[in-house]
Amino acid sequence: MSTSSTDAAAHPSLEALRAEAMQWGRKPRRRGTWYVTEHMVRAMRAYGWTIILGAVGQPILYLLGLAVGLAALIRVPIVDHGQEVSYLMFVAPALLATATISVASEELTYPVMAGFKWRRYFYGFNASPLSSPQIANGVVAGATARMVVASAAYYLIVWLLPFGAVPHPATGWLAVFAGVLAGLAFGIPLMAYAGSIEDDKGQFALVQRFLFMPMFLFSGTFYPLDSLPLWLQWVGWISPLWHGAELGRVATYGAAVDPVMVAVHLVYLLALAVVGYLFARRVFTERLAK
Repeated sequence: MSTSSTDAAAHPSLEALRAEAMQWGRKPRRRGTWYVTEHMVRAMRAYGWTIILGAVGQPILYLLGLAVGLAALIRVPIVDHGQEVSYLMFVAPALLATATISVASEELTYPVMAGFKWRRYFYGFNASPLSSPQIANGVVAGATARMVVASAAYYLIVWLLPFGAVPHPATGWLAVFAGVLAGLAFGIPLMAYAGSIEDDKGQFALVQRFLFMPMFLFSGTFYPLDSLPLWLQWVGWISPLWHGAELGRVATYGAAVDPVMVAVHLVYLLALAVVGYLFARRVFTERLAK
């Protein structure tokens, strides 16, 4: 080996160092979303038992309470879109959507604020070849992974327990996707809001009290929405929970929902998720640029 070659290897030029850095940065830049997703999923191991117990125990408790308790008292069938169904059959899809929305409200609030303020790991991600949109994408993908687990576990329990809550299992599994879509429609705009918060002053508690609880109570979860007075029905109309529950009812027992309304439910949920994502992406980009 010549002396010049040895010197070049020992003292590489700035161009050589730049080329090497770009080569090492291409892979994380290309797969950045999945690296952030992996981090978010691995972080869930800290409360993994909570996730498992919540995904399995919560539906069992709700179903036993409704099937053995409340449904035993409500013997008159529920009339949903002119179709008579049992009370448990009516409530089960709404509870599945509620479970995914609850997961979204957990994963897309405090963990987002932790990434910006308390643990500040988003800034560490951003100092690497990862981009701000990839960080936002990874946070959404990580939360979606947990929502899929929760909704799938809920559906399996609803289907397997001998309560007859899923009379159409051939299409009933589509309720899982309806629930996840409802969770994204509620959670992604909430993630944009969480990313904009500089100081925790109880904002998320207010979201639970004045957004989640009214949505849970007045979105046709426990009774048909049209049984409410007109001045309260608007809560359900704008609620992702009602739209997700209606899609779940179509899937699980073939609720007689007009195809146009099925399209409205899908478009509304997708619009909320997409618009929320655009805001969240801008919030992540602006805040990580500071």
